Amino acid sequence: MRIFNDWRDLQSAARGAAVALGNFDGVHLGHAAVVRAVHAARPDLKLAVLTFEPHPRQFFRPQDAPFRLTLSHEKAAALAALGVAYVYELRFDEAFSHLTAAQFVREVLFEGLGAAHLACGADFAFGHRRGGDVAFLGQEAEALGMGLSIVPAVSDAEGPISSTRIRRLLQDGYPERAAALLGRAHTIRGEVVHGDARGRTIGFPTANIYLHQHLEPCRGVYAITAQLPGGQVVKGVANIGQRPTVGGLEPRLEAHLFDYAGDLYGAEVSVALHHFLREEKKFGSFEELKGQILRDAAQARAMLDK
Repeated sequence: MRIFNDWRDLQSAARGAAVALGNFDGVHLGHAAVVRAVHAARPDLKLAVLTFEPHPRQFFRPQDAPFRLTLSHEKAAALAALGVAYVYELRFDEAFSHLTAAQFVREVLFEGLGAAHLACGADFAFGHRRGGDVAFLGQEAEALGMGLSIVPAVSDAEGPISSTRIRRLLQDGYPERAAALLGRAHTIRGEVVHGDARGRTIGFPTANIYLHQHLEPCRGVYAITAQLPGGQVVKGVANIGQRPTVGGLEPRLEAHLFDYAGDLYGAEVSVALHHFLREEKKFGSFEELKGQILRDAAQARAMLDK
């Protein structure tokens, strides 16, 4: 898969694709339906996705707590798994935010990408102050000779599948239910950094990853798997939170990988959350914490081995 960060001056080979439009945060089952719809409409064309970085909400509301389900590299991996050949990950900045809906369609989609066919969800809105909707997009696309597929929301018994629903499930401690809407386990990917080495002293070395712009799930302990550089997948147990027993401050993920002794410092690791075991709590002593970690690890092993 190839990633392009500008719609201007694209080489001819990168133009003329069938393009799915949206933010695609999480690349959930609803997003997958949009990607499949544009491919089904024009299977003879390269399959592409147009999305934005940073997420427009990050740009307009930088004071908000981190909310992203997938950062750029995670989103790209999920889209590649759907067979996407090109990702147009356009920089969402002040200038881009002032493009009118008409300019977005003509200058970006038509002149820039040379899109032959488009697809989007029924609630897709775009352009300065979200001035364009799917009715406007259909009108403009037809005038310019671009096809358009408007894809209904994918729903389950609880209603339409959305990134907002998935965020709420993760914050409430239901990773299994979030996975059902994503079509895969929710992952947090980042660089393994040095911690305070307390876990190593009691036989539980951990790989530490700061959450940064990731949504912070419910604080507590999870049964996890970690995908390491090279593709190896290792089971483990992880704590997400501030580690109150040892006076932690910034939320982070601390993963203990079962039966693994390699050095992961500086490596990019993707941690998948499978089961929520318990909420984070402060223990009266380090020995009490150690005993609970032993019980957590045994429970996580048993759940992951099923």
